[in-house]
Amino acid sequence: MKHTEEKQQQPPSLFLKVCCQNEESRLPLHTSITLFLLSYCECKSFKVFLVFNKPASSQSLRSQLPEGLEVSDIQLEDLPRLVDSCRLPAVLDETGMLCRAGLAVVLRHIINKALEAEPSRKDVLALLGFKKTCLKACAEVSKWTRLCEIGIPSAVEEHLKDPTNQYQQLPLSILTLEWRLAEPVKVHNDDKIRRQKLQEQRRNKKNESPEGKGKPGTESKPGQSPQVSHGLELRTALAKLSVDSVPTLTTRENSEIRKVKTTDLPPLKHVFAEGLYFTLTDVVLLPCIYQYLCSLQAHAASSLHQLTYLLRWYGCVQEVPGVLRASKECGMALSIPHVLTSSLPGPSAEDISTSLLEQEEGQEMTEQLHFVGGPRPTLTKLQENGIEAVFAPHPCPAWTLPWDSLPEAINPTEGKMSNIRAVRKRQQLNNLVAMVTELAKPGYTVVDFCSGTGHLGIVLAHTLPDCQVILIENKEESLVRAQSRGAELGLKNIGFIQANLDYYTGSFHIGVALHACGVATDMVMEHCIQAGAAFVISPCCYGFIQNAIKFTFPKSSCIHCLSLFQEHMILCRFADQTAVQLPPGRRLIGKQCMGLVDLDRSWVAETHGYSVQVMTMEPESCSPKNNMLVGRLPHKSGLEVGARQQEALVHN
Repeated sequence: MKHTEEKQQQPPSLFLKVCCQNEESRLPLHTSITLFLLSYCECKSFKVFLVFNKPASSQSLRSQLPEGLEVSDIQLEDLPRLVDSCRLPAVLDETGMLCRAGLAVVLRHIINKALEAEPSRKDVLALLGFKKTCLKACAEVSKWTRLCEIGIPSAVEEHLKDPTNQYQQLPLSILTLEWRLAEPVKVHNDDKIRRQKLQEQRRNKKNESPEGKGKPGTESKPGQSPQVSHGLELRTALAKLSVDSVPTLTTRENSEIRKVKTTDLPPLKHVFAEGLYFTLTDVVLLPCIYQYLCSLQAHAASSLHQLTYLLRWYGCVQEVPGVLRASKECGMALSIPHVLTSSLPGPSAEDISTSLLEQEEGQEMTEQLHFVGGPRPTLTKLQENGIEAVFAPHPCPAWTLPWDSLPEAINPTEGKMSNIRAVRKRQQLNNLVAMVTELAKPGYTVVDFCSGTGHLGIVLAHTLPDCQVILIENKEESLVRAQSRGAELGLKNIGFIQANLDYYTGSFHIGVALHACGVATDMVMEHCIQAGAAFVISPCCYGFIQNAIKFTFPKSSCIHCLSLFQEHMILCRFADQTAVQLPPGRRLIGKQCMGLVDLDRSWVAETHGYSVQVMTMEPESCSPKNNMLVGRLPHKSGLEVGARQQEALVHN
């Protein structure tokens, strides 16, 4: 008992990747970013491990580690199982059963831990942004998170591999950031700030007139560029951080300024990446842009003139108290590039090719279109070509869990769920658990994707004590609740991972998901196919389906040849017309559309050797979204395929 208590009192462990190339160790950008945040927040809440993929030591990296930060070295093969199943950085909590993985998730957790230790740090709290949502949306659905968390770090890493390439163009992700920094800023209650800006502009114009020359306070500081001077936007931003040395503008604008129409007020310039205020996004970008600018200055200085707005941002970031200290501790000698103080003009926002932005957005997600018309023409066309929704018979429609004898923490009624909804949730769980128990064997690993508060994963862990069950969810609040329920039940065969789907790289035998919304169903299926695992998935929110960076719709070649993207999107939108209060005829059409969308999904899996059944959960009334896809891969072992996938990831 004493040993258990001591184990639980250990601080959470933070695992950071180290790259070993040509017998030299270096810190990848995601590791540098994490270390910079630790230094900026002065966070001491973690036991930090540097993870090496070959025998080496962190001694040569000491200059890049924050002063006073104690780190331990660990080899890749010695990682705890949950951490070994994820991309780094990752944090393993005190219990060893909850792992947080991926850059944005880990950084937000560091901020929360820093605030727990020192709640008065308003500058740290401000990093989470408006309503604490900065980089909260996962990269699979947020273009902004994907740009900052993946796009820019990856582009800089690729550039650093061959910085002397004279034909190398500025990365698309860097140009996208430049374009966004050139846009005017819209923030809450910005009319007041814009009126103050207009008043200040008129005052400065008056001071610059012949009769105003020589007045005190009109001089520029020696060597200071207008691009990094303390304008209204920067003063407003720094004032939010409660910095005593920065005066705030409290003088009310005069009546003449108050009468100016909102449309005639001057726009606000970007100070930081997301607008006026210094946030976690700036923390992510600073180490990336620092290394990129250092490389450009050394090998392609002329390219700096294409990054006017990025350079201005780079200068503003250095004005934030604590940034220079943290940068120095992490071995980053920040400085204003010479081009900032030169008189050479940089490009305007119009000079940046809009086609580049369109190309970038086209790669990420097809533009939302307005679809007109109903599904009947498409249904008829597919039917004429022999394509109809076909539902396999349910193999065990009456199967049910012994709910009355199960612990209360397993029952969906535990919590705030209404009795009627709880009954339907139990019926849904009956269907998926029945299919999984048929597929599972002792020693199997079952992964519950998009697990929410753990209704499905916890039932599976209790029902299959000889299997390991892992719950993966991006929302921290839901996963912490699931972990609490698992602890209450004393489950030992369960693990919890807060991460995007792409950050889970472990091998597994069965993937499950109950009501995975929109393209989340396709992401789960893709993950299972890559791992060679069986899957049991109940899709949801067909109307949210949209072309994504990894796949386009229709996905199967058969339906793609007959159905245009617009026609398939109409099917997806009408697939949501299955609510019980709708007329029976419309619900029937909605069910047909659901079946066709899932048929398209199943055919893609079949091209990878799967046998897939699309069936209806029993009873049909358990949910308006009552489809269930069950996929088996008869001739391959999911563990073997997953092991090969893991090995390939390690080598890469």
